[in-house]
Amino acid sequence: MSLHPPKPDAPELIGITAAAAEAGTGVQNLRAYESHGLLTPERTDGGTRRYSAEDVATLRHITGLLADGLNLAGIAMVLDLEAEVTRLRANLARRRGSR
Repeated sequence: MSLHPPKPDAPELIGITAAAAEAGTGVQNLRAYESHGLLTPERTDGGTRRYSAEDVATLRHITGLLADGLNLAGIAMVLDLEAEVTRLRANLARRRGSR
């Protein structure tokens, strides 16, 4: 029994073992990706990692980039650049919408 029931609109979160299985990688890899700053899963009050669907999608993306030959430093750069492009596109869309 949970002391903090999930909010009705809260996304479903899964544990590290399930997230690793869904991403097709090992639990230790998820810990390494976190230590390299590639993703930051939510944590319970007790410190247990909880992964969202977006986290799992990021893990799959990381797995694909590793398969393409990138190392973790290169993946960090790719993820940062992708986030910047997303931010810039949203900014551009806002500017276009305010005309």
